Amino acid sequence: MGSLGMPEIIMILLVVLLLFGGKKIPELMRGLGKGIREFNDAKNNVRNEIEKGINEKEEKPESK
Repeated sequence: MGSLGMPEIIMILLVVLLLFGGKKIPELMRGLGKGIREFNDAKNNVRNEIEKGINEKEEKPESK
């Protein structure tokens, strides 16, 4: 599958504009931005929990 060039991107944008109309596009982009933000927040929360668990394990000496 080839990469997208400028003509393909313009065609995709025109199709989106025709399908959704000019008034719906900002609403769609706002929803997309909110979804990306929530995904990044969840990703950061998982990373922080993993790092916290690793740090706690390193601080506790293993008793044998």
